[in-house]
Amino acid sequence: MPFTDCPGGMGYVPVTVRALQARSYSVRLLNLGIPTAVVGRDVQVLGTQYGRTILGNFVENEVPFVLTDSTVTTVFGGVNDVITVVSAIGQGAGGSDAAAYIDAQVRAFTSAYASLVSGIRARAPGSRIVALNLPNVGALPYFAGGSLDQRRAQQRLAVGFTTAAVNVLTSQGVTVVDLMCDSRSYLPSNYSSDFHPNDAGYAFISSEVVNAITSASYPAPQASCPAMSAVP
Repeated sequence: MPFTDCPGGMGYVPVTVRALQARSYSVRLLNLGIPTAVVGRDVQVLGTQYGRTILGNFVENEVPFVLTDSTVTTVFGGVNDVITVVSAIGQGAGGSDAAAYIDAQVRAFTSAYASLVSGIRARAPGSRIVALNLPNVGALPYFAGGSLDQRRAQQRLAVGFTTAAVNVLTSQGVTVVDLMCDSRSYLPSNYSSDFHPNDAGYAFISSEVVNAITSASYPAPQASCPAMSAVP
């Protein structure tokens, strides 16, 4: 359920909370996650147009509830956006020029993500933002059996979202966890029966989030890596 802390849960948020508490940090959690949510309204509307159930978007349905005295805000979004856009392309969106359509979606996502970050900062000026970039969706184990065109579209979107919208935020004081270039993002043993991580996958993600929160110096995301071009 949205806005439920789920203290015994195995997703990256409750696992992160427990890990921080084990290090003697005092943690008050407000979990703003909404199942199926995308980052901005444009993709939510697109998904509805092409028959996908999307229950909300980060900018309009989550940012207004960010606690004003938050000290850390984590953001992990974009995979649902990739899947939604590729599904729309498969139903005719973009016409004969899928590449141009994808590039336009990357620009729109970048704008929505900027609104997300600025909205968080307006609500909680003292909050440190830790953003997780996207893995290469086209290279995830669940999609290995998809068509080459589908996987190429997923890759173009995921790499575009990561490089244009998320990684650039390091220059604005945002800490970025680099899932795109982490080989653990592509291990079948880290996934459930679909594209969602399993307990082991969320544990690896949580370990990086904890490092990002607690380290005095956390490395910037890589500008390029083999994972960005894993789909030929």
